[in-house]
Amino acid sequence: MLFDVINASTTDESAATTFSSGRSAVLLGDAGQMLDRVPSRTVRSVVTSPPYWSLRDYNHDGQIGRDESLPEFIKSLTVIFDKVSRVLTDDGTLWVNLGDSYTSGNRGYRAPDKKNANRAMSVRPKTPEGLKPKDLIGVPWMFAFAMQQAGWYLRSDIIWYKENTQPESVKDRPTRSHEHVFLFSKNEKYHYDIDAVKGPNGRRLRDVWEINTKGYNGAHFAVYPEELVRRCALIGSEPGDYILDPFLGSGTTGAVAHKLNRKFIGCEINDDYLPLISERLSES
Repeated sequence: MLFDVINASTTDESAATTFSSGRSAVLLGDAGQMLDRVPSRTVRSVVTSPPYWSLRDYNHDGQIGRDESLPEFIKSLTVIFDKVSRVLTDDGTLWVNLGDSYTSGNRGYRAPDKKNANRAMSVRPKTPEGLKPKDLIGVPWMFAFAMQQAGWYLRSDIIWYKENTQPESVKDRPTRSHEHVFLFSKNEKYHYDIDAVKGPNGRRLRDVWEINTKGYNGAHFAVYPEELVRRCALIGSEPGDYILDPFLGSGTTGAVAHKLNRKFIGCEINDDYLPLISERLSES
């Protein structure tokens, strides 16, 4: 296998051997707990897409995204990334893809998801305090501001533009076709390879990235495209470095890291994804 599996029963000595030998690893369990098994300043860059608030059900008690309130969700994420800060090198970067959503108007039910009927949340949360029915919530920016307050440097808001976005049935606003990718750093100065990725005609990379969505056969629904991960990983790390994804899911970050001659560490709460992660790594 191209990576070691570390779970609650793995001894501290065995986990330490994995990282001292430079092996990639999947940490099975709650990210907040499993990150404690990773030595400080091990990871050069973090590329991740956390669960979005109250949009998908990952079938696990205590999952992030199923939080009762929006402030609880934001707090859950900042707690995880506080632990991420410890394992990140002093010149490390954190790239976070996070989508937004609209208020439910206090409607308690959710219409069935025809594409992913078994995964959609069966309930919707109450409209957050201070918002109105049909309001765009602004979750990504609430998260970004909370991260600033927690001590992170917010360095860029990258717009991921999806030309092939799925159509929406709404008739009173434009169809959504973008998400945010926030670039955070641990310190004022950090590793950023400006020549690693170029824009059209060799120009310096801009902060709007046109990248089409692209699923992976057999993967869970929340697969972000490899090209998105590739850009972040190339800019924020060098060959041989560790790339971390505290919400590994189907293993996209790990697969890209492997292709780029990086090592990876991924936390995943649902061990059902382990065979898929292994399959994707073997193909990369």
